Amino acid sequence: MIKTIIFDLGAVLIDWNPHYMYKTIFSDEEEMKNFLATVCTSDWNEEQDAGRSLHEGTELLVKQYPEHADNIRAFYARWEEMLGDAFWDTVEIFKELKDRHNYKIYALTNWSAETFPVALERFEFLNWFDGIVVSGAEKMRKPAPEFYQILFNRHKVKPGEALFIDDNYRNILAAEKLGIHSIHFTSAPALRSKLLELGVL
Repeated sequence: MIKTIIFDLGAVLIDWNPHYMYKTIFSDEEEMKNFLATVCTSDWNEEQDAGRSLHEGTELLVKQYPEHADNIRAFYARWEEMLGDAFWDTVEIFKELKDRHNYKIYALTNWSAETFPVALERFEFLNWFDGIVVSGAEKMRKPAPEFYQILFNRHKVKPGEALFIDDNYRNILAAEKLGIHSIHFTSAPALRSKLLELGVL
């Protein structure tokens, strides 16, 4: 029986994409994509999600790629411009689950502790959660099993009674190894269908 639902945030409930900001810097889209694939990479950003300070992460990269210094510094200086809107069709599903009062609902997110307050201020629905575990604050991130364990311990969650929703298949596999029933998020309609199939909605 599912008693707890755990949401990822980015790409599930909230739209975040560096392209939104960097399109205003690069006139050539391929050049922008190459910069994000080779300089300000997702692996580099994930180190800030895992607790490294934005300043340290930025300066390390500037030392490595001094020719890209201005564009590297723009990543966090203009980070708020990368934050898009909510995925309101997924938020609606969240609201329906919340309104049923059957479940405790938590968020487990890979997110820098320094930028997360921007999202908290912008998206009121983040206050609906019974708890949010932010990787940057804990200095570890998905898919590390210890990160999931923080949520289990802090909020007395039993993995066998939990349902986890994440867009990153790597994180889904990690959750399933811990005994959490998981849904690989691809779209709100697909999520709704799966929740109905499971009898959760």
